[in-house]
Amino acid sequence: MSGTDAFGGEPGAPGAPGAREAHGAPEAHGAYLRRLEARLRELGLPAERVRVTVADLAAYLGECGADPEDEFGPVEDFARRLAPGGAEPVPPGAGVETWRWTAGAPVDEELLGRFGDEGWEVERVDALGRFVCRRSRERAQRWEYRRELVSRGREGLDERLARDGWEACGNWAVYAWFKRPRAASDGPAAELGGVPAVPVRRVYFSRRFYALCAAVAGAVLVAGATVSLRDGDPLSGLGLVTGLAVGALLPLGAATALSRRR
Repeated sequence: MSGTDAFGGEPGAPGAPGAREAHGAPEAHGAYLRRLEARLRELGLPAERVRVTVADLAAYLGECGADPEDEFGPVEDFARRLAPGGAEPVPPGAGVETWRWTAGAPVDEELLGRFGDEGWEVERVDALGRFVCRRSRERAQRWEYRRELVSRGREGLDERLARDGWEACGNWAVYAWFKRPRAASDGPAAELGGVPAVPVRRVYFSRRFYALCAAVAGAVLVAGATVSLRDGDPLSGLGLVTGLAVGALLPLGAATALSRRR
């Protein structure tokens, strides 16, 4: 933004064009947003993300005419809600709970939306495709997520989505996931007054996944029966079925055991 603030004027210049936002916000709005912009930069947010966030907030305040401090709270608190994990992250274990879970592609976006509304922030996706999440017990806020297919590469994707406040939070196979705090659009309403219990369940698959498993199991049984009839020996078919079952269950068992570890 080289020398000018998000409102077109010189930063901090009283009475300059920057003292009044383009959407007609009063001078108090501009002062609040300039302080917010400076603090977000200090917390390490990318310049483009800061610009878009401040412009969106300015447009919102211009439409509703609300006092920014009443609407969003003190600048320092609001900046930290908009820039989680910034320059001063919350130490592990200091009022923070963690949770890992996994889901099939048909349902993961829906579940991410549900759990994001419960205050769960995805930090990363591990090697087993599990979402590694954290949540503050005292100051939990709502999150929103989106999934992108990156089988053909992701050149420029992160930069394009960053303009709207999206931040990469994990990759697995051909998918990439992005997150952003709802505070940018919802203001104080994005902060949760209380948080529900940590879900007991850790694995979420769709009915289609279980139907596919049943179909594969059926195909294995048919293959075993075919081999038995061909060879005239039931044990040959049983051996085939057992070998296929062990080959499938060993990695599944290992993944399940690992998924139970925190």
